[in-house]
Amino acid sequence: MPRPLHLSAAIDSPGHFEAGHYARLARLAEDVGLDFVTLDDSFAAEPRRPDALATFSRIAPLTSRVGLVPTVTTTHTEPFHTSISVNTLDWVSEGRAGWLLGVSSTEAEAKAFGRRPVAPVDELWEEAADAAEVAARLWDSWEDDAEIRDAATGRFIDRDKLHYIDFEGPRFSVRGPSITPRPPQGRPVVVVPVTAADLAPDATAGGRARVATAIRHADVVLLDAPDRATRLTAATELRLRSGENLRILARIDAPLPYRAAEERLLAELTATGTGVDGYHLVPEEPERDLTALAERLAPALREAGLLRADQPGRTLRDRLGLARPASRYASTTASASATATTTTAPAALAEVTR
Repeated sequence: MPRPLHLSAAIDSPGHFEAGHYARLARLAEDVGLDFVTLDDSFAAEPRRPDALATFSRIAPLTSRVGLVPTVTTTHTEPFHTSISVNTLDWVSEGRAGWLLGVSSTEAEAKAFGRRPVAPVDELWEEAADAAEVAARLWDSWEDDAEIRDAATGRFIDRDKLHYIDFEGPRFSVRGPSITPRPPQGRPVVVVPVTAADLAPDATAGGRARVATAIRHADVVLLDAPDRATRLTAATELRLRSGENLRILARIDAPLPYRAAEERLLAELTATGTGVDGYHLVPEEPERDLTALAERLAPALREAGLLRADQPGRTLRDRLGLARPASRYASTTASASATATTTTAPAALAEVTR
């Protein structure tokens, strides 16, 4: 019996701003049995689209199983605020959040903020790597049992289980700790897009920086490759450089419900020797194509043993077979002080500078 595939889908719908539209798409993805859906975002004026993270936070209570992975751009944003926003999505979705890293590389986007000119792409991805590192440290800055909530003593937090992260980088410094408790998943799933060209010997500086970010921080890579042979070569290179814990999903266009397109997609999904763990489907028209996927292709994939009938666990990490990481600071917890410190909120503990 073949190993089931990990499947996800983009639900990008430029011009749609209704939460109900995206909730319908996410529920269609749940019906199919997809692991997660993504929603693109940027600071560009066109195409018109809603804020991806806010949209997924709104529809999280309207879904129950599918992972929610918005694009959140690290350029022109503060990593402290990003970490809290993604953490909040993990809480409201009960452990189904991810973060698709993005950068803003156009002069128009830089001018929209007016704070600095656009930087070279390699510098933007180096900044994205730093932002992902800060977020991971902030998510770890609360140990899992840091909350006490002891009304009798008036203690909300065990401050010995909150940690300063003391990040110093070329673009920003963040002291921490976070102002929100550790996410249900420990760390939400980090997703990085990579192209096969980024892994080629003649890759651009930006491509090399993006691969370095993926190897250092990604739980999932969305791999864009033009054909199966290139995909296998690129996936093999990624595994050699990152290890077996990385999940690699190949990006594939899914313009359904045309019969020829369905047959091509089914042949692609059932192909062997691709080197990937699954596929990230990019529909032409999400509602139409996901409906066709649910009604016609999903039964065939289940019959072939490539699509799970039951999904393991409740969190996105569970679905992807990724372990819940321990806080990196848990082993360095200081001994409890003789006099307990009382606080009602940790907001005053955070410090961020650029």
